[in-house]
Amino acid sequence: MKTILYLLFFVSIPVIQAQNSIQGSLTDSQTNEPIAFASIYIPQLEKGTITNEQGTFTLHNLPTGHYKIVCSIIGYETYSNTISIPATESLDISLSASAIEMEEIIISTPFHKLQSENVMKVEQEKMSDLKAKGAVTLAEGITNIAGVESISTGLSIGKPVIRGLSSNRVLVYTQGVRLENQQFGDEHGLGLNSSGVESVEVIKGPASLLYGSDALGGVLYINPEKFAQANTNEADLEATYFGNTLGYSGNVGYKESSDKWKFLIRGSVTEHSDYDTEDYRVTNSRFKEQDFKSGIGYQSTQFKTEFRYNMNHSKLGIPETIGAQNTNKTPELPYQDITNHVFSSKSNIYFDKSNLEVNLGYIYNDRKEFEEHHHHGEEDHDHEEDHDHEEDHDHEEDHDHEDALEAALHMKLKTFNYDLKYHLPVYGKFETIVGTQGMNQVNTNYGEEQLIPDATTNDFGLFVMSHIHFENADIQIGARFDNRNIQVVNGFTKDFSSFNGALGVKTKLFDKITARLNLASGFRAPNLAELTSYGTHEGTNRFEIGDENLNNEQNFQTDVSLEFKNEHVEFYVNGFYNLVNDYIFLQPDGTFIDGTPVYSYVQEDASLYGGEIGFHFHPHPLDWLHVESSFETVTGKQTNDTYLPLIPANTLNNTLRVELDSKWMEQLYGFVKLQSTFAQNHVSLNETKTDGYNLLSAGFGATLPVLNNNLSIAVSGSNLTNKQYINHLSRLKSEGIYNMGRNISVSLTYNL
Repeated sequence: MKTILYLLFFVSIPVIQAQNSIQGSLTDSQTNEPIAFASIYIPQLEKGTITNEQGTFTLHNLPTGHYKIVCSIIGYETYSNTISIPATESLDISLSASAIEMEEIIISTPFHKLQSENVMKVEQEKMSDLKAKGAVTLAEGITNIAGVESISTGLSIGKPVIRGLSSNRVLVYTQGVRLENQQFGDEHGLGLNSSGVESVEVIKGPASLLYGSDALGGVLYINPEKFAQANTNEADLEATYFGNTLGYSGNVGYKESSDKWKFLIRGSVTEHSDYDTEDYRVTNSRFKEQDFKSGIGYQSTQFKTEFRYNMNHSKLGIPETIGAQNTNKTPELPYQDITNHVFSSKSNIYFDKSNLEVNLGYIYNDRKEFEEHHHHGEEDHDHEEDHDHEEDHDHEEDHDHEDALEAALHMKLKTFNYDLKYHLPVYGKFETIVGTQGMNQVNTNYGEEQLIPDATTNDFGLFVMSHIHFENADIQIGARFDNRNIQVVNGFTKDFSSFNGALGVKTKLFDKITARLNLASGFRAPNLAELTSYGTHEGTNRFEIGDENLNNEQNFQTDVSLEFKNEHVEFYVNGFYNLVNDYIFLQPDGTFIDGTPVYSYVQEDASLYGGEIGFHFHPHPLDWLHVESSFETVTGKQTNDTYLPLIPANTLNNTLRVELDSKWMEQLYGFVKLQSTFAQNHVSLNETKTDGYNLLSAGFGATLPVLNNNLSIAVSGSNLTNKQYINHLSRLKSEGIYNMGRNISVSLTYNL
């Protein structure tokens, strides 16, 4: 702890050094005309600007060293190159015209490269694009990314599934720190709101080398919105209406930056009624959510730091059966009341040719779950009368319920984590990072029931990783050691350790074909639920029994990808084989306790395999036309050929998209999408088969000048045919409850 405090003090003191600046210009490689309003960005410094009308730019307060500079604008190939600071001459950069959509810097990998430069394949989607497709929640939006699905409980609760792995096998990062929201439960959602989110990145496959335990299946990396560019300010208002749930969401944000200081703030509110199917509304699928985000940053020549805070409060109804039909927005029993506080700090100290990165995070998760049998007095009667009340009384009802009820389950999870990376000076073709990561986590129970006991978890990890750049190939190699210590109050103490390594190669097989091969091992220590459970889990209607003698899950994955790209056509194929030793899962034993089926945590070697195929066609001169298609598949089996539970069905997506600009309307787009989900007949012993279905979606949007500012309009419709269907990963499947029917959403965003 003394070492950590010393580091905190150390990073708070900037090193004084002479200021460096760079200047340059951007021109069209064919016409030599200047390119105005292009983005200039140095990802390692998180510092950028835009070119003026003459195509020139200037960046101030830059530390000495070697850094990647990225120049991008729609209609041109993204430029990426390493520069030396201080620069001895002006940077004169030429961009080539291209219909290919511009690339973004990947933040979730340690070397911060463009996807085309990355050895590891990472999927990235802008949050604005996911919203434009009509996603009601962040958890629903990420299912538009190939290889990613969601275990859902209605609309409000969703857990990411990456290539068939979920829960504690998928690590979620936000604001640069790992998010802890009691991930062991299938009915425990992300605890994040999409407002103030810039983009989403997905690492498929074991990322234990980068993030330690719990990244066995992959990483969902949520990038927060960027600060305003230097000496500018921005404000925006956004409102969205959802026809199916009669719901709405709204948020307002403001950010401002000087040359050294930067600040942002954003608040949002969301409310939804029960979602509708063709035949009924799904009782108690309603939810409410309030979210607040803020950030402050400082940057000098040799030192950069930022602090962010996010508070998310949600009340989530838990659907069980189809009951009273109404459009109230206040959740009924049972429901979850969850408050997340996320504090994060990110600091960099820049030396002559190296830098130290320090990320610190504190997450306070307060989870309450209220159940039907915990009514007091005439609560049942009063609750039924609520159905006749108007929605204007919802907030009053909230207070009445809170006063009358006590949480059956009340857990507080406090997590402190740290991540220190030292970027060594570039040596020839080598870029190397050494680092340490750790976590201290305390779980405390306050309710009548306990799902997991009071316990303390401590993680510690050491790693080294190198990127080697050759003319026609890039190699990434690394190794890591981790230890997890779990101390159960009035119980056992367990230690879990693991050594892991990774090797990746990216090379050009031909002029337009890039190949990637990644070999990596990973691990996951058993969580508290798997080690200690003994009781009824109301959220899943199971009596669960843990086993304190469970071992680490240890895996080895081979990942191969091929990508063809020219000016008008993109094609990719990804394949993976994931061997998991001592895979942990729940298995029914055929007995009942108090009428509840008994499930025990067991281990068995397993394997998962599959991949994704994608196609993107944008022909010249019809650069406004985009034809996209993707297919994803995964199969999970135990060594005895029994199928694993919660494996998503095969899915085929076909999209027709147009993007246009006109004199009176910018960023005009429209799309039509057909999602075909195949029948899932490969099910575990405790699952039932699921029929296939087709879902039709469409939408359009544009940006208009209004009162000297921009107004963006987006209209989207999902499940336009009002198809009655059940997703295989829906936790309401056992009750025969359909997923959401037709939904039309309208969104307005006004930039001030």
